[in-house]
Amino acid sequence: MSGQGKLPFEVTRARRAGARLAAVQALYQMEQTGRGGKGVIREFMEDRLGIGPEGEPVEEADPDLFKSIVNAVIERQDEIDAAITARLAEGWKLSRLDTISRAILRAGAAEYLVHPELSQAIIVDEYVSLAHDFFEDSAEAKFVNGVLDRLGADLRPQG
Repeated sequence: MSGQGKLPFEVTRARRAGARLAAVQALYQMEQTGRGGKGVIREFMEDRLGIGPEGEPVEEADPDLFKSIVNAVIERQDEIDAAITARLAEGWKLSRLDTISRAILRAGAAEYLVHPELSQAIIVDEYVSLAHDFFEDSAEAKFVNGVLDRLGADLRPQG
C-alpha cells in the first residue's frame, strides 16, 4: 500500500475496494481452475486490476493490497480455513459454502491477519459490500457480516 498517504482519502478508499474485489475474483479463479497463485496474481497484475465483476472499469486497484491478501490466503490457508470453519454452524463444512462466499471470507480473514492497521469495522464493511455486489439475496451478506465479525474477535483478540 505504498504511496497511498499522498492520495485523497476517497481515491485511497476506492483503490482498496478495487484490490479487495480483485482479490476475491483471483481466489475464486484459483479455486475454480486449480491454477496456482503466482500465475493468477501475475495475470491480474498484467490484465485485470481495475476491472469490476461485470467487466466494467473501476478505480485503479491498489496492487500491494491485492497481492498481500491473495498471498496471505495462499500462505496461511490452513489457519484461515480452520478459523472460518470454527465459526460456521455445527456440522457445516467450508466446502458447503458457495465458492464466492469462501473467497470473500478467506480474503477478509487474510486482511485481519496481515493488515492490523486496518480496523475490523472497515474490513467487515468492505467485504459485506462485496457480498451485496455478488449476491441478490441479502441473506448471504448477513452471513458474511456475522462470520467476519466473529472472525475478527478470533483473529484479533486484542481488539
